[in-house]
Amino acid sequence: MHKTNSIIMHAPKMSIFETAANLELWPKILPHYRYIRYLERSPNRNVVVMAATRSGIPISWTSEQVIDREKFEVRFHHLKAFTKGMRVVWTFQQTAPGVLVEIVHDLQFRMNLFAPIADKMIGDFFIHNIANKTLRCMKAYVEAGSNQAAA
Repeated sequence: MHKTNSIIMHAPKMSIFETAANLELWPKILPHYRYIRYLERSPNRNVVVMAATRSGIPISWTSEQVIDREKFEVRFHHLKAFTKGMRVVWTFQQTAPGVLVEIVHDLQFRMNLFAPIADKMIGDFFIHNIANKTLRCMKAYVEAGSNQAAA
């Protein structure tokens, strides 16, 4: 499974990056996130239990987060749940229209026989939908903050 979500944000690249890296902030600015619980915590690497909802359906997973400030990447590796083994990479690229924020999800399903069904259920129904909501809500948050700072 390979899913890509992207959006253009109009705020400073560093501000967007730090917002995406700050998981503690997510449940406060992303209404579909129920909670983030830290199991391990450091400046550049965390292990967290993340919980969100999709159309009222609660989901949760355990993930390792790596914050790479040199590459401007936030990476996740899912450690437990249906998405165990999934790799997620957030990138931030300055473009003429604004900062292109892209989330790429890659998962090799453990049972290839069910891959087409899992791709639709996990990939399209859950991951693609939640990632789009995450990007839209984060865009609203960073752009509102950027507009207040400019005022």
